[in-house]
Amino acid sequence: MSFPAGAPAGGAGTPESPIRVVIVDDQMMVREGFSVLLNAMPGIEVVGEAVDGRQAIERVAELRPDVVLMDIRMPEMNGIDATKQIVAADAAAKVLVLTTFDLDEYVYQALRAGASGFLLKDASARQLAEGVRVVASGEALLAPTVTRRLITEFAKISETPRAPALAQVGDLTERETEVLVLIAQGLSNAEIAGHLVVAESTIKTHVSRVLVKLGLRDRTQAAVFAYEARLVTPS
Repeated sequence: MSFPAGAPAGGAGTPESPIRVVIVDDQMMVREGFSVLLNAMPGIEVVGEAVDGRQAIERVAELRPDVVLMDIRMPEMNGIDATKQIVAADAAAKVLVLTTFDLDEYVYQALRAGASGFLLKDASARQLAEGVRVVASGEALLAPTVTRRLITEFAKISETPRAPALAQVGDLTERETEVLVLIAQGLSNAEIAGHLVVAESTIKTHVSRVLVKLGLRDRTQAAVFAYEARLVTPS
């Protein structure tokens, strides 16, 4: 699994101010395994665990972590409903979904609910740590080909294009629409800047305006929006 161009190799989070993580999974071995792996990484600290979505909401409200590693299939309350409530309560919340297989409709629903990306449960320790750092830094875990494939596949069977989505597209300028399409194709700000031959700072401004106008949290939701509005045709 690869990560976005320009993703921090290990800088988001320091021993003095580590990235605080809560792990949510109904399997004790998974929680303990991820906890051991992440606590061994510099600049990352696991501050809590939860066994289901309902407990996750309570733990996140109590601990205010930087990143939540969220399983999807859990008793009591699943990860999708928990993600919705967590991001509704805290717009800055960063949720990284955990799944056992990549082409998972529930992962797609979690991305729509506000998750910033996802990782496979068989990810290596390095991939897990880098995924946490990417999301904590404010980026969306969008660059991996598998994520784009997931969005593409389930955008095909979505009930969309949604009327609100189509109406909102009209609020974007031509350049903002162009940037949105490139985001959906998985390009980083630097890559978009190179493609459009403008400064990266200009692209950052465009991205911010796109997110504000569309009422979206991050680049992952922007990509989902672009597919659902049929600005990008699933291939």
